[in-house]
Amino acid sequence: MKKKKKKNKTKNKKKIKKPLVKIKKSIKLKISNNKEKEEIPKRKSSYPPEEKIEIKKIKKQATEKRKYNIKDFVVYPKHGVGKIIAVEKAKIGQIEIHFYKIFIEKEKLTLTVPLNKQDNLRPISTINQINKCISILKSKPKIKRTMWSRRAQEYDQKINSGKIYELAEVVKDLNKNTDIIADQSYSERQLFEKAYERLKSEFEAVMKVAPEEVQKKMDKALGRNKNLNLEQ
Repeated sequence: MKKKKKKNKTKNKKKIKKPLVKIKKSIKLKISNNKEKEEIPKRKSSYPPEEKIEIKKIKKQATEKRKYNIKDFVVYPKHGVGKIIAVEKAKIGQIEIHFYKIFIEKEKLTLTVPLNKQDNLRPISTINQINKCISILKSKPKIKRTMWSRRAQEYDQKINSGKIYELAEVVKDLNKNTDIIADQSYSERQLFEKAYERLKSEFEAVMKVAPEEVQKKMDKALGRNKNLNLEQ
């Protein structure tokens, strides 16, 4: 009988130990969780919840217009290269207006452009831009398969844009590599001559060489015959 009592005691001891271990583990977990909560600081918002942040639009700074001097070459889109021959002022009513006088040599025309409306003017190209134009003239023409009237309108817009690369593209696309006039229609030839002469005049102003030298360089890039005369 004594032996049985001992066994029961040992069983009871074992039963008591098990819940103690579980309680210790649960206490440790609770303590660790509390520590983690304490370690993470709460972020305080810099702005009160009721206040709204106002985003102010920044105004663009007004860009200064370029000033040209007498004897400067400029490009007026609808007429081509011109030279500033004077900077004058005049009174219209009570308003004093300053303006440039620009002489277009090819057309024997003098333009008056107010300084506050000189957005159409641009300085002549650089030598690097001229070299790029020559590479455009050497490239293959890109002719769209559309009606001539639509293409003629597009070419005319490019010529009057005043952009030198677009001028070079028109000359390249309308170039026929021949001196036979019959190969071009009248309107096609007119557009080609207009673009060619404008491009040539800018080449002359930048390169500062004789017109004959410029024409040789352009015709070589286009692969045109030497006997071709645009004034025919």
